[in-house]
Amino acid sequence: MTVMLEKEISVQESLDKNCAIKTINMEIDTITKLRDSLDSTLTKALDLMQSARGRIIITGMGKSGHIGKKIAASLASTGTPSFFVHPAEASHGDLGMITEDDVVIAISNSGESKELVDILNYCKRFGIKLIAITKNPESSLGKACDIVLKLPNNGEACPLGLAPTSSTTATLVLGDVLTTAMIERSGFSKEDFNARHPGGKLGSILQRVSDLMHTGEEMPILEEHSDMQHVLLEMTSKRLGCVGFINSNGELTGMLTDGDLRRCLSPQILEEKAINIMTKNPKTLSKDVMASEVIKIMHDKKITNMFVIEDKKPIGVIHIHDLLNNGVA
Repeated sequence: MTVMLEKEISVQESLDKNCAIKTINMEIDTITKLRDSLDSTLTKALDLMQSARGRIIITGMGKSGHIGKKIAASLASTGTPSFFVHPAEASHGDLGMITEDDVVIAISNSGESKELVDILNYCKRFGIKLIAITKNPESSLGKACDIVLKLPNNGEACPLGLAPTSSTTATLVLGDVLTTAMIERSGFSKEDFNARHPGGKLGSILQRVSDLMHTGEEMPILEEHSDMQHVLLEMTSKRLGCVGFINSNGELTGMLTDGDLRRCLSPQILEEKAINIMTKNPKTLSKDVMASEVIKIMHDKKITNMFVIEDKKPIGVIHIHDLLNNGVA
């Protein structure tokens, strides 16, 4: 009985894997056809999007609408103002969200989604530019739009040939093409990306040293000729495991960590001056360095604290725990 069950499971695993491979291969084939079909129409669509004085409005029904929401979100998060308008809601007042300064991208695999009619008529009435994403340029949608971005007519990976699978994948990829091209055209930077992604893992990685460093009274700073009793008190009270030292001009000249103290601990240490045992010209940072870069520097240099300087003067200090506690890794 057990042997028969194992054989049945083995057969099912084989069937499932074959189905998966067939689906993946068909979707790869569809994307390949999309890639090979790209022409000057893509540039015309991007020119229209870039010249828009308003927003890029994405619309579509059903699965096309779900993909459209992702495209709108990707555009908006990378510097191209965009949002999704549901075609059914548009017919009940949301048409007022679309202005004459906008460009509308309407998605329909067949190009015959009846729910898009009101949006298409509205755009024609007010001279709003339209871009279609469809497999059929001769469809009602294709004929109504100024530019048609054609999807491959390659069928669906669904065994029934009905459920949107390959077509939605191609639409998603085409949306990514538009997004990445707009990023390049606009010169959108990591700094711009950070401004739009303050939360979550992306936000933590894109933080800068200035966002995390300790400043003002939190900084453990002493004059370089301070005696070691003051150094120990400063290091203990500020609880950052280090002290920075400055000269008469306020410039950072050295640094001492709790690890340094342990290595040079002796009965005579309290009689020493900081300038005699500090690490001179320590590794420092600019306030504009990305937090993710600091993690690498600390790992490579095997250090846990770094001072942040401006015009050679300390303006902050950062500990590796500040980075790790804020999700930078």
